[in-house]
Amino acid sequence: MIDIRNLSVQFTGEYLFENVNLRISRHDKIALVGSNGTGKSTFLKLLTGLDQAESGEIRKQKGIRLGYLPQDIIAFKGQTLFNEVKSSLPDITSLDEREKEIIDELNQPNISEEDRQELLEELGEIHQRKEQIDFYSADSRIEKVLIGLGFSEKDFFRRTEEFSGGWQMRIQMAKILLSQNDLLIMDEPTNHLDIDTLEWLISYLQNSEIALIIVSHDRHFINNVTTKTLEIYDHQINFYSGNYQQYLNYKDEREKQLISLQKNREKRIKELESFIDRFRYKATKAKQVQSRIKQLEKIETVELADEEKKIALRFPDPPRSGSVPVELINISHSYGLNEVLKNVSLQIEREDKIAIVGPNGAGKTTLTKIISSRIIPKQGLVQLGHNTLLSYYEQEVADSIDPEFDLIDALEDVNNDLSAGHLRGILGSFLFSGDAVFKKIKVLSGGEKSRVALARLLLTKANVIILDEPTNHLDFTSKAILQEAFINFSGTLIIVSHDIDFLQPVVNKVLEIRDQAVRVYPGGIDYYLQKRQELLLQQSTLQTKIQTEEKSTRKDQKRFEAEIRQKKYNATKDLRKRLEKVETEISKLEDLKKQLEAELSSEKVFSNPQLAKEKNLEYEKSKNQLELTYDEWTNISNEIELIEKEFDLD
Repeated sequence: MIDIRNLSVQFTGEYLFENVNLRISRHDKIALVGSNGTGKSTFLKLLTGLDQAESGEIRKQKGIRLGYLPQDIIAFKGQTLFNEVKSSLPDITSLDEREKEIIDELNQPNISEEDRQELLEELGEIHQRKEQIDFYSADSRIEKVLIGLGFSEKDFFRRTEEFSGGWQMRIQMAKILLSQNDLLIMDEPTNHLDIDTLEWLISYLQNSEIALIIVSHDRHFINNVTTKTLEIYDHQINFYSGNYQQYLNYKDEREKQLISLQKNREKRIKELESFIDRFRYKATKAKQVQSRIKQLEKIETVELADEEKKIALRFPDPPRSGSVPVELINISHSYGLNEVLKNVSLQIEREDKIAIVGPNGAGKTTLTKIISSRIIPKQGLVQLGHNTLLSYYEQEVADSIDPEFDLIDALEDVNNDLSAGHLRGILGSFLFSGDAVFKKIKVLSGGEKSRVALARLLLTKANVIILDEPTNHLDFTSKAILQEAFINFSGTLIIVSHDIDFLQPVVNKVLEIRDQAVRVYPGGIDYYLQKRQELLLQQSTLQTKIQTEEKSTRKDQKRFEAEIRQKKYNATKDLRKRLEKVETEISKLEDLKKQLEAELSSEKVFSNPQLAKEKNLEYEKSKNQLELTYDEWTNISNEIELIEKEFDLD
């Protein structure tokens, strides 16, 4: 599907990758991995044609359709949500418009027979094309994807410009999922998704035949979606069979083998060098010494991967809080008419490590801000227990750091007991190394500021730490370091996150916010997902049962109505036959009456008294007969109506 040949790209004088050769095949589901700065996003842009390589070529199969979801959010405006997404479906709009044009042309009064035949042939081709692209199921497919991505039906006809950044990303995702692409290229697609939407997307991609190339630091997501791994390392891009976890297992096994080879190599070198040193000056051993020297020269080097520094970070041991550091009593909160929390009561116990989950907009961030006193609830009380010391992290909290601080200053501002080397080590774990630690806060990007805020958090002495999406801007290594620090933290943690892999070894409770209520699951994230799946299965089973019962009821109702219609027909069959005969007779008499009226007004009749008298008698007779027949029709109709009413009462 895509052939990459001798591809090379430089950045600031150094190669990101050099002489890359690989092939992407139809139905490949690929995770693209590599350390930050190795060129993952650049590689995606090369595939989409947004960037050009310095040398080499990317050959794409003719007619291939690519869908691209960048990290940078695209802002949509000018259409309703539903129409914006529908516009991405190939041929849908153009086929619909052309069909309307053809029908208008066919209805023109002066159209020639030749033109009519050509238009009819084109109309047939349009109908055939509609069948090929599932035209008639387009609306239901759009609804399914939009609901899966977290939109409600009332959102369908809102203008796209009304949606915030995270929802704009979902609009773009809906468009590329529906537009019948051959390959989807997605750069960090899970950053703005909640757990419900994440699980839906995993299921959707698992069941899709579309090829995928995904950059994501969400291990749970890529392990469940991808079956191959592309690694950018040491200026090369190499394929590995298996998902990300299998790739890691392969790397570990490969490293063990290389270490074993290295040890054997070093042992062999030591043996050869020892023999050479021992017998170098003995003439009787000269031949053997020369042989050993040649063997030594032929020993191949073993290239080991650069070992990542294992940085172990720990929170300072915080003061011990009371057994219940935080209690919520009948908390309710709303934004205007939108009530997000209603009568929430909750006790958070010492050393709890809680994940807060739920759909976007359910109130997760609102609850954390209420707990941390950043929001005063409309109703209810937040009670902090004995010796509770709170610290709160959100991406926006980085804006409160003095912009004139460099990164070292920003950490010393929180804890000045640590050495500069220790502080540099902490910053290194959050992707700041070398001279980057002397950057001013004011020149950092939003993601970089968020990482500095996390580093500062590790130096606080709070015993209750609240975090809102702490992993959004971290790579695998940084997440692992933060994860280990959370596992070893002796205080209480409250984390809003959809990163299942990150949460798994950390949390012991899950707090779900849904429909204004809070439900506590006394177990880890796997326990919650299991219970959630069981609940969804129950709901699906119940819905299926209701639909089956409704279908059965409708079937019984239709059968009953058919029986009533049959009884009505049998009871009125003879009367209706009589009625038909009477109606035929009425039609004949009305025609005769009109004929006689015409004859009576003609000169031929009214100028002949005898003929006029005969026609008048005939006219009066037909008129009287018509009146009697009308009466008969009315009587039969009334009789039929009375019989039918009896069945209606039944």
